[in-house]
Amino acid sequence: MSTAAIAQRDSRPRVNTITFDNPWAWLAKGWNDLIRAPRFSLLYGAFFVLISYLLTFGLMAEKMFFIIPFLAAGFFLVAPLLGIGLYQISKNLEQGKALKFCQVIEAWRRNEVQLGAMALILVMVLLLWMLAGLLVFALLYDMPVPTLENFIPVVFLSGDSPVFVFTGILVGAVIAGFTFTISAITVPMLMDREVNVLTAMQTSIEAVRGNWQAMTLWACLIVMFVGIGIMTFYVGLLVTMPLVGHATWHAYRDLVPAD
Repeated sequence: MSTAAIAQRDSRPRVNTITFDNPWAWLAKGWNDLIRAPRFSLLYGAFFVLISYLLTFGLMAEKMFFIIPFLAAGFFLVAPLLGIGLYQISKNLEQGKALKFCQVIEAWRRNEVQLGAMALILVMVLLLWMLAGLLVFALLYDMPVPTLENFIPVVFLSGDSPVFVFTGILVGAVIAGFTFTISAITVPMLMDREVNVLTAMQTSIEAVRGNWQAMTLWACLIVMFVGIGIMTFYVGLLVTMPLVGHATWHAYRDLVPAD
C-alpha cells in the first residue's frame, strides 16, 4: 500500500463497534430529543406530511398515480438528506445551545459544498430508482393498469405477476441497500465535521460493513417507522420522521467517536 493510501486511510475517523442494543437506544434518545423540542421537531414532521400530500395529489391530478408507490419507496433514499435540520436540533440539544427556526440553513452552511455533492448523489440515486421501477413495470407487467384504490392489491398481492414482483423487490433491495450503506451516517458527519463527501461515505460504508448485523436492524427499524408514517396516509410522518431523524444523529455519534 502506498504512503498516500495509508495516510488517507489513517485520516478517516475510526468507527466504533456496536451491538443490537444500540439501535433501540438511538430511538430512545431520538424520542427524548423530540420531547425536549416538540415545536421544532413537529414542524419538520408537518413539512414532510405537507410535501407528501402535495406530491400525491399532484400526480393524481396528472393521472400518474402509478408512480406514487415508486416515489413513496424512493422517499427512503433521500430521507438522510431531508433530516439535516433534525440533526442540527439534536446537536444543539446535545451542546446545550438555544434552538431556533431555520436549523436547515445553519446546518447546511457548515459544509455546503460537500453537502451539495451528497445531495446530488442522492438525487441521482432517486432518479435511477424511478427509472428502474418504471422500466420493470413497463417490461414485466403486461396486465391493464389498475385503479389507484386497487393498485397495491392487484399489482403486488394478487400473485398474477410473480416475475414482476420478484424483480421489482430484487432491484429495489439492491438500490436501497447500496444507498443505506453510503448514506447511513454521511449527512450528519458532513454537517458536523470539515470532511469531504468521499471520506464521509467511506466512513459510512465502514460503519455498515463492520456492524452489519446491528445496522441491518437499524435499517429495518427505519423502514418500519417511516413505512408506518406513509401507510397512515402520511399523518404518521408527523412523528416518525422527527423520531428517525433525531435517532440518526445519535447513531452517528455512537458509530463515529468525537475524537
